[in-house]
Amino acid sequence: MSAERILVVDDEAGVRSSLAGILEDEGYVVETVSSAEGALGRVDADRFDLLLLDIWLPKMDGLEALAKIRDRDLDTPVIMISGHGTIETAVKAIQAGATDFIEKPLSLEKTVIAVRNALRQRKLEQENRFLRERVESKQVLIGASELMLQLKQQIAIAAPTHGRVLIFGENGTGKELVARSLHAQSLRSKGAFVEVNCAAIPEELIENELFGHVKGAFTGAVSDKKGKFLAADGGTLFLDEIGDMSLKTQAKVLRVLQEQKFEPVGSTTSIAVDCRVIAATNKDLAEEIRAGNFREDLFFRLNVIPFEMPPLRERKEDIPLLVSHFLASFCAEYGKKAKETSPEALDRLMSYGWPGNVRELKNVIERLVIMVTGDDIDLADLPVALLPTADDAFEAFTDYPSLSSAREAFETHFIRRKLTASKGNVSKTAESLGIERSHLYRKMKAYGIK
Repeated sequence: MSAERILVVDDEAGVRSSLAGILEDEGYVVETVSSAEGALGRVDADRFDLLLLDIWLPKMDGLEALAKIRDRDLDTPVIMISGHGTIETAVKAIQAGATDFIEKPLSLEKTVIAVRNALRQRKLEQENRFLRERVESKQVLIGASELMLQLKQQIAIAAPTHGRVLIFGENGTGKELVARSLHAQSLRSKGAFVEVNCAAIPEELIENELFGHVKGAFTGAVSDKKGKFLAADGGTLFLDEIGDMSLKTQAKVLRVLQEQKFEPVGSTTSIAVDCRVIAATNKDLAEEIRAGNFREDLFFRLNVIPFEMPPLRERKEDIPLLVSHFLASFCAEYGKKAKETSPEALDRLMSYGWPGNVRELKNVIERLVIMVTGDDIDLADLPVALLPTADDAFEAFTDYPSLSSAREAFETHFIRRKLTASKGNVSKTAESLGIERSHLYRKMKAYGIK
């Protein structure tokens, strides 16, 4: 790891020399300049991890220089130095975006501590930003198909309202991503997004999970516990797989939606709560209502704005975008070189039915990123379950209008596969096909194969 770089800006040569010496002894790379104008020129030309900037400088002072640095949208931390420090000056510096403020005569020990703290804080902020961007990149709705464009438009319309949303869709389609998009574009985006998977929590624990409990409510309740409704106060509560919630719990959730308050388990005191509820299900709730498994009144409370998340098989034109997104994401996560899919592999990914939807596709791409050692993912690298069967191969050619056009399509596909297997070596490909090399060249030219 390269040493962190510091720029010292002070019009006193002795101060520049002293700071450079002590900071270089600490392992930093230090440059010095005597004016604000010189500092601006250096930050425009190069990258620094920290600036030590004197306030009282000739011509342009340090506060004006700090303002210009911030106008450049640089996030470099700046520690201000002053020989005539006052509380008012320190406040102005901090308000202008300074990280810290130290007075002359400088205590070299205190200066080193201030530098370490500022650099540590910058590193933490960079790591937090990286982690946040990484999380956000995994929570984006990917797709440019007509169905997805309509869905994104509906989300943009519904998000700024307080209306409750019910999301329908098969497992793995991305219902949670719809909920997160609604929250991110809502007026509550700065509040918490709290998720509860109703299918994953046993019936005897779901009420405690949703509403919390007070100390002594039951054996083992040694302290108060905050439930998900309270955790989502001011934000969004996402009830995933709402169709798996018991009738008893449904009744209590309905009451919270009606009254905007609840009682923790073991308490007789009501707590007011203000959160937007978004629910999702993979079940036909109309059928569940007829079967007596879901309350009709709760359905009407939740189903103010319905959304339908389409299965992947109905938006196959989005598969190349999803594949590209997951390849880039997993290659970065596992420190792998960028990978690409061959046309034949991508064709197969697009023709497969994807019963597990986007989640299944994501898992397949992760497996390929881990297991394929080369830069290219070919048809033979795909899991066996995705490879075409004899029936698939026959069906692929039944729509051609004539025998000659079907034969040409088959030969084109077959030659491409053999070329890929031979890594583009024409002689090996001709040998594997059992034909002369010159014959293969003629076929490739006729079929437009490069």
